[in-house]
Amino acid sequence: MGARRRRGGNGDPRHLPYYTPSRVRPSPRQSYPAPVPTTPPPPPVPPAGDPPRTAALLVIGNELLSGKVDDANVVVLARELRGLGVVLRRVVMILDDVAEISREIRELSASHDWLFTSGGVGPTHDDLTTEAAAAAFGLPVAPAPELEELLRAHYKERLTEGHLRMALVPEGATLSRTPSVPWPAIRIRNVWLLPGVPEIFRAKMAVVAASLGAGRPFHSRAVYTKMDEGVLKPLLDAVVASFPDVDVGSYPRWSDPSYKTKLTFDGRDADRVRAAQEAFVATLPEGEPQRVE
Repeated sequence: MGARRRRGGNGDPRHLPYYTPSRVRPSPRQSYPAPVPTTPPPPPVPPAGDPPRTAALLVIGNELLSGKVDDANVVVLARELRGLGVVLRRVVMILDDVAEISREIRELSASHDWLFTSGGVGPTHDDLTTEAAAAAFGLPVAPAPELEELLRAHYKERLTEGHLRMALVPEGATLSRTPSVPWPAIRIRNVWLLPGVPEIFRAKMAVVAASLGAGRPFHSRAVYTKMDEGVLKPLLDAVVASFPDVDVGSYPRWSDPSYKTKLTFDGRDADRVRAAQEAFVATLPEGEPQRVE
């Protein structure tokens, strides 16, 4: 009689009724997705603290809306205010129209800490900002002796009635100056009436800075990569979700061979801004970023 066979045949334990595999080896051809890089948990969001002051800019002039003249004052004011810890939230550009200017002054001054106007304070028929600002607050227009004296001293025998129009201000307006800027800037309540000529507008920034004073500053960092925005989007979304108090910006560039996209990280808490930048950099592939600032 031949030898008895074991149950299961060939001694293969997989045929035994009590066999349970402890590990299943994948087929050599089977593949798995690469692990998704993770970022370290961000530091806790600090208390909101005092909110930043806000501002709006009302740019006035037919010449701007007709394309005859390029505006140069928005970026000047934006940079100046940012250095003072003030957020420029809105810019409005309108025609030379008293009713429209007056309406915008009322609305923007009521919804912002500060309103700046650019243009319409010269000597000609289309310079209507002073009149409109007075109307916005129900005030009359009157000559300011200080301005009239400066105009007479500057123009001397060339002085005209048109020149003297530039001495008119809304009643109760404040005239602010600094030692380096002899011609004062005009303010009525929280509205600054600034000239549209870029060189003069820029000079008035010294007066604005001295009057507003410095607030809690903003902090900014940047990352430069050769990756396009479509690839960067999920990485940016993760940082935005983790750092809601940091303003994350993405700006493509086509003319610079050293990078394709600039990413910026801005906020009022320096540690949070730095942490957001570092969290983003940690998700970039090898060879990136090109540089950080």
